[in-house]
Amino acid sequence: MKIPSLVLRQLYTFGSLRNDEDGYRFSLKNRLSDATLTAFLGLTVNGDDVPADRVMVHLDDGREVPASAFSEHEPLPFPLRAIAHLKTLAAPLTKGKHELRLSLVVKPFGRLDLKVTDAVETDGAATRGIPYAKDDANYSPEIIRARQQYVEQYTGAKLDHVTRFSFDPLRTKGNIENFTGVAQVPIGFAGPMLINGEHARGEFLIPLATTEGTLVASYSRGMKLLNMSGGVKTTISDDKMQRAPVFVFEDARGARDFRDWVDAHIDEIRREAESTSSVAKLLYIDIYLSNKFAYLRFNFSTGDAAGQNMVGRATFAACSWILDHNDTVSRFYLESNLATDKKASHVNLMRTRGKRVTAEAIIPRDLLQQVMRVEPESLHYHAQVANVGAFISGANNNGCHSPNGITAMFIATGQDVANVSEGSAGIIFSEITPSGDFYLSITIPSLIVATHGGGTGLATQRECLELLQCYGKGKVNKFAEIVAAVVLAGEISLASAISSLECVSSHEQYGRNR
Repeated sequence: MKIPSLVLRQLYTFGSLRNDEDGYRFSLKNRLSDATLTAFLGLTVNGDDVPADRVMVHLDDGREVPASAFSEHEPLPFPLRAIAHLKTLAAPLTKGKHELRLSLVVKPFGRLDLKVTDAVETDGAATRGIPYAKDDANYSPEIIRARQQYVEQYTGAKLDHVTRFSFDPLRTKGNIENFTGVAQVPIGFAGPMLINGEHARGEFLIPLATTEGTLVASYSRGMKLLNMSGGVKTTISDDKMQRAPVFVFEDARGARDFRDWVDAHIDEIRREAESTSSVAKLLYIDIYLSNKFAYLRFNFSTGDAAGQNMVGRATFAACSWILDHNDTVSRFYLESNLATDKKASHVNLMRTRGKRVTAEAIIPRDLLQQVMRVEPESLHYHAQVANVGAFISGANNNGCHSPNGITAMFIATGQDVANVSEGSAGIIFSEITPSGDFYLSITIPSLIVATHGGGTGLATQRECLELLQCYGKGKVNKFAEIVAAVVLAGEISLASAISSLECVSSHEQYGRNR
């Protein structure tokens, strides 16, 4: 099993090279899969060979083994995420950069030849900073309290509410560094809301985490109207996540030829990408040429995870294979800004990022007048006027405030809130039916959500997903439909309030906190 060179470099922990009392040391971390070390073939530093009997391998479980000791018959286990510190008995290295070449035989990968350049890190006196401990100890009560005291002493402010939380801090490992406390955001519930989706069917209570007065009341009003109208129909029409590397060539012809080469080798590229995950599937690659650049927009399906990190790993592996098999590339960058991660863009509006989901409803004329005190003709005319305003402004949304509901649900359910930047895009369409009723729909072309991984497993966030019956694998499409339905409720509520000139009076009643 050949590992692409860029992926192989990830074994080395950059910044780990440093002198110690007997020589120098550096670290490897298994970021590939469970493995065993069966032979140490050699270490060369700046062109000088270091004998195997002068190298000791220290594992993070406390074991210490001479590099010359492990073999095919006495392999050294090196499981996924394990760390090995290689210490040499040699003269200390000078300051500056040094080239290291390391050769090992590792099952199941075979011979691995690793070449890296790193600079010696000196063990100087630690600078005064936020208290920190290694590994799980960084989430212990003692270190958390030390950080809280440090913040209080440094700022002169007293921490009270920030320090109060109801869960094991270790649960936040992988979600936050230097855990010190919590930010408590009020949660209100709206609904129940009736949804007639392909994945979400029935009534749901909606958790909304926000500090904006009138928001929960406004969404509740919209849900009431939509429930009385028979509920919201929801449809997911597309689903993909992207990473977009760029390859640089000597000229435009090189970029054009590379495009054709990628098309001819798509099966191999797909194999390398999908080898990094049991979930990620490479759907296709969009190739955009400009100047002497080839931008490759990898499109993946990612299951119940939002998937940005997942597709980053997969694309990195695929690009590493490309670089090992195509020698025409001058430069390469894993991200070119064409995936537009955490940014609104027209390419996502057209091509989808995350879920492309539509929510729609027909609201009977009498109900619209009774509940919202506005006629369909007035609401529809106002929508056409607002379309012109959205066009003039260059906005990515011709509706009222869909990011309000998306953000409030994201905070409550542990989504990556920065993804609201993509999710802010919304396409509203309305019409008056032949019977005089009001049809309203919104398409959200870039709704990035997850029900597994990321922040969804944190304590309060998991509770909110569980009350929606949306926690865990196999639930992400259901959750996406619920979010879209909530957005539609907010749109009809605010649009009606603006059209009937009740918006200001509502905020005066519910949204003032002075």
